[in-house]
Amino acid sequence: MQDRLSALLDCFRLRARVFHTGSLCDTADFDAREGVGHLHVLRGGTLRIGDAVAGETVIDEPSLIFYPRPAPHWIRGEGARGAELVCSSIELGADAGNPLTRSLPARLVLPLRDNALLRGTLALLFEEAFAEHCGRQAALDRLSELMILQLLRHCMTAGVVAQGVLAGLADPRLAKALNAMHGAPGEAWTLDGLARVSGMSRARFAAHFRHVVGTPPGDYLADWRLSVAKTLLKRGQPPKQVALDVGYASASAFARAFAARHAGASPTAWLSASGTAPAQ
Repeated sequence: MQDRLSALLDCFRLRARVFHTGSLCDTADFDAREGVGHLHVLRGGTLRIGDAVAGETVIDEPSLIFYPRPAPHWIRGEGARGAELVCSSIELGADAGNPLTRSLPARLVLPLRDNALLRGTLALLFEEAFAEHCGRQAALDRLSELMILQLLRHCMTAGVVAQGVLAGLADPRLAKALNAMHGAPGEAWTLDGLARVSGMSRARFAAHFRHVVGTPPGDYLADWRLSVAKTLLKRGQPPKQVALDVGYASASAFARAFAARHAGASPTAWLSASGTAPAQ
């Protein structure tokens, strides 16, 4: 089977940075201003967590708590023992509209007791987190990235999400069309062409895609092209070249499409607002 995640991860580079290991007894607050998601891995103890979207809950067994998008939230260790945690900041292209982050719930809580896929990585993570080996920070960061990748695999295979790109990639027929768009955003894809790639009739493909992914194929393709464009712009490519790379006939057509989805902002204005200097 074709790799369903590589094109997405090539475009949106996964980066993790572990910033806390050990016990937490007080309250720690997180906001969205840094533009990153967060991963909290509870090894033991009791953790209370809350946010404005999913509310407040108490977790008293080893669990993974993932905020895929920047989100204000707080965590607090409960009881005399508190909570034994490994916490990381996660960059996965949320600011560029990565469909992976959009397809996940605002907060994902995954108990670890029955998850064989993560067991080996967790053992290594905890060994590095609670020891003083050389290269500890680099090891922790890479293991956190591997854990996010394994979590994405789990979400596909276990049906954790009912709609979105991960649900689409879990569907063998839709995955073919999604892989085609992800791998070649500059191709002149049509509904008929994507239906042929998926091995479905035009009408059946359009209806099934919208039901599973949550948006019509043409809208998904347009959003994907703009997400890729944002990544290329942030990597320093000039807008004219980006426009051609993602399938627009001209820089002006690209600018119009970009402004239509970003409240009138041009690509260079968006780039400047994101803190990156436009390419000359």
